[in-house]
Amino acid sequence: MNETAAVPAALVAKPGVATVSTLNPASGAGNNGLSNPIAFIINPPPNPLPGLTAISPASAPANSAQFTLMVSGSNFLPPTDPSGGSQLNWSIGGAQRKLTLLSGTSSNQIQATVTSDLLVNAGSANLTASVTVFNPPSPAPVGCTTACTGGGGGGSSAPATFTICPSSGCPPGTTTGASATALVAEETPALSLEGRYVAYTAVENDRAQIFLRDTCEGAEAVCQPHTTLLSAAADGTPANDESHSPSMSSDARYVAFSSAATNLVENSPPGRQVYLLDTCAGAGDSCQPSTHLISTDANGALVGTDSILPSVSASGRFVAFLAITPSHSSNHVSEKPASGNTSGYRQVFIRDTCLGVTNCTPKTTRISLRPGDGTGSGIKPAGPALSGNARHVAIVGANAATLFTRAVAVDDRVFLAIANQQH
Repeated sequence: MNETAAVPAALVAKPGVATVSTLNPASGAGNNGLSNPIAFIINPPPNPLPGLTAISPASAPANSAQFTLMVSGSNFLPPTDPSGGSQLNWSIGGAQRKLTLLSGTSSNQIQATVTSDLLVNAGSANLTASVTVFNPPSPAPVGCTTACTGGGGGGSSAPATFTICPSSGCPPGTTTGASATALVAEETPALSLEGRYVAYTAVENDRAQIFLRDTCEGAEAVCQPHTTLLSAAADGTPANDESHSPSMSSDARYVAFSSAATNLVENSPPGRQVYLLDTCAGAGDSCQPSTHLISTDANGALVGTDSILPSVSASGRFVAFLAITPSHSSNHVSEKPASGNTSGYRQVFIRDTCLGVTNCTPKTTRISLRPGDGTGSGIKPAGPALSGNARHVAIVGANAATLFTRAVAVDDRVFLAIANQQH
């Protein structure tokens, strides 16, 4: 005899072990009409296949000291996943080693320690190792004792190649050059209010990128210091052009920076632009990091400009930045204007992102306008400095600027603009 019944989706929404039994009306023959229970296994969904898009660094000389390998990709599983989380494997010469992961694994980034014993190359030619990400299959639910197959899925990503150069060193272009490092040597890092987080510029694969270091200062004992790449696309791919000048909200949740990359957001304008990244620091698990274009204006005031040197308010809602006209090629690697004719305009804007408030429309307001520094001045542009509550912004060039708001002179070159209309 067969019986059928409709099972509501809500009853199988979570993995687990259910029991199924039948109940017949009491017959009066000494039994209650209840059958023996049968286990019904509700398996979890299959784990995704990981994707690996980049590793950094991608090379090192033989016998180098241990270092942190940063892996970017997609569908990475955290250590808290029932399967144990993603694994990072290092393979060379048929031998495979599972690397020790650092804390801070996200869906698109993994950090692991590569120890010096993995960097052995006694020959005179380059040696290559393969780096792969492995996702275990989703396990059977807790309490399962029979037919415990689990949800399956997972698997290994396509490999990325790591080059182990001879001990004499890697050839030019294989590792980061000193000239590229010098481009970011004078940039100022940004610090969160309590000093736990530091945002900074560093060279990765001959390109300036923005990183966030969680030092765990003042955090719970379970916190482990780790570094996260901020100038990256949604899939974790590093920015495809130079990024500079980080500025941070007081709690480190929001970090603004300037970048000439075209892969940070969809349909990004050409040239250097200002972006704001929600790092989700201190937010709940439901928060997903996201990058927003800041140097935008509905009235077209920023068309054809390079936007650089952002300054963020304490809450992260407001971002002040410098826009330079005319726009130059995105190949420039510093926050210094191109040589030649720079006699266009330099404008300071404040962007109200409306983050954290309701009934608000994002807008961009021009604070000041002044001529450029002229041909061959050799003067680096100075960006605005925004107060914590975004009511005041300090700007250089008071002797030549046109102001669009009330201001107080500080000296012949600096003034303090009053931006009360921002609130």
